[in-house]
Amino acid sequence: MGSLVAAALSAEFWRGLSGPEEARLLARLSWGLVGGLALMLPLSNAVGMPYGRYSSPYFGLPIPATAAWILQESPSCLVPVLLVLCSDGAQLGAWPNRILLGLFLCHYSYRSFIFPFLIRGGKPTPFVTCFLAFVFCSYNGYLQGRSLSNYANYPSDWLTDPRFILGLIAWMSGLTINIHSDHILRTLRKPGETGYKIPRGGMFEYVTAANYFGEVLEWFGFALACCTIESAAFAISTLMILGLRSYKHHEWYHKKFDDYPRNRKRLIPYLF
Repeated sequence: MGSLVAAALSAEFWRGLSGPEEARLLARLSWGLVGGLALMLPLSNAVGMPYGRYSSPYFGLPIPATAAWILQESPSCLVPVLLVLCSDGAQLGAWPNRILLGLFLCHYSYRSFIFPFLIRGGKPTPFVTCFLAFVFCSYNGYLQGRSLSNYANYPSDWLTDPRFILGLIAWMSGLTINIHSDHILRTLRKPGETGYKIPRGGMFEYVTAANYFGEVLEWFGFALACCTIESAAFAISTLMILGLRSYKHHEWYHKKFDDYPRNRKRLIPYLF
């Protein structure tokens, strides 16, 4: 086992793997991710989503919220970093690749190593939920990290291309909305208070899942700036996962609060 790990961490392994076959593998894995989620999400909807307020003891031992977030999210940050350190990174000499990979790592550095320590009284995460998130983040970390470090090839003027500029603006806007919405959720309850409250302010005036809207906007912006199959598959997957979660949240709030704002959409302002 140790020798296999050592081989996978060697530059020789990645040089031998690099080529048209791996590029095709990345594309197949990307659409496999979308297809797999399209098949799994109806099942998830039927059996319930075992996290947060929907947690169930049937989905494994509970893991404290902070530890669970670090464990499940960190592969999205660590896998690309290991790929860069252990391979030649044929495309990392180009600034578009550096910047785009940097955006991905920026989000997941925050999500893995800062956000977990900001959580206030988060509910434990069942083991199965944490494990599935860990697998997803590892899988996607490989897709985005390997694509941007070794295969995505951009023209010399890509940083001034409208797709890159608009994508970057959308990414930055989405990240800002996501962080601000998380802050609103964290500060809903005053010290000593318990129970749930209706979120107010920011994008919560327009949608139930404002934090999810920010993340969807962020990754569709990323996909536009990257223009790769891997980033497009990630954006679509994010929309599917968070779309289902936002639907469930919206239903829950309407059942919980008689005075819940009727004009709020679920995820996309004015549309859904």
